[in-house]
Amino acid sequence: MAGLKPWRATRAVDGPHVVRVEDIPALNDVFSEAFTERYRRDGMVGVRVPALNPAVWRYAIEDAADGAMLWRGERGEIMAFNIAHLSGAEGWMGPLAVRPEAQGGGLGKEIVRTGVEWLRARGARAIGLETMPRTMDNIGFYSSLGFVPGRLTVTLTVDAAPADAPPSLLGRLPSREREAVMAECRALTDALLPGWDFAREIALTERLALGDTVLLREADGDVLGFALCHSVPLVEGRVREELRVLKLVLRRADDGPALMSRVADFARRSGARRAAVRVQGEYETFYRALITGGARVRWTDLRMTYVGYPEPRAGKGVVLSNWEI
Repeated sequence: MAGLKPWRATRAVDGPHVVRVEDIPALNDVFSEAFTERYRRDGMVGVRVPALNPAVWRYAIEDAADGAMLWRGERGEIMAFNIAHLSGAEGWMGPLAVRPEAQGGGLGKEIVRTGVEWLRARGARAIGLETMPRTMDNIGFYSSLGFVPGRLTVTLTVDAAPADAPPSLLGRLPSREREAVMAECRALTDALLPGWDFAREIALTERLALGDTVLLREADGDVLGFALCHSVPLVEGRVREELRVLKLVLRRADDGPALMSRVADFARRSGARRAAVRVQGEYETFYRALITGGARVRWTDLRMTYVGYPEPRAGKGVVLSNWEI
């Protein structure tokens, strides 16, 4: 989630500093204030953006490592942050925000450029972010920094429901089998998009008990696809209503309904009412299969990539990567 435009700054800032887990409450304050102000500027005066679940923040911070950056004001308060992630060769930024009273003096440009340089220095071959497609200010701002718009990412939801058979979950496998299956998942991802690697996110999700990875396997056990899912609530203090797919990889696009039926079953077993998957517009076959199967459109975001660092499309199969936490 990216919410920036060039506003006027009112005080000096210092950074970047590496984000720590103890910064989460202050990050939540900046996040809520900045995006509530963004919605207000878009005419949605009654919208108040809630704080994110601290467990989700911890996942983002640990996933980004020293790519999780913040800038402080004269009194040590957090004025801005940018969480830059690298999954093999895939680089993306989010969330990032500037406190409303610090907007306008170039701080937004600084945090975006710093994130881009951090990703470039570490070998990213794709660099991107997502923003709200209706917000012309945001699109113009990122465009002025060298980003170009791509297709929409469409959030689809399917109702939680039992599948024909219980879902195969990576976290439930014996440790030796789990390691072998993890290697298969990495190999499948690399075969479809060379250099892309979601193993760290899969392992971190398991370690922090945020969800699990749903597997689609052939009768002989070979991995046809997987979906990394978070079942913890996204918003602080909310009940578990929606399971979120963060990464999804399929050898064949036609297997989308089969994998998503297992995701819907995992959502049911997790106590969620539905499962959400964010589909990049390039994967028409996968998108159409889900829509035909009854999936509902819930939200859209605009994918933007940095010039010279485009996001490739898998030549066969499907590779979905959520550029939100």
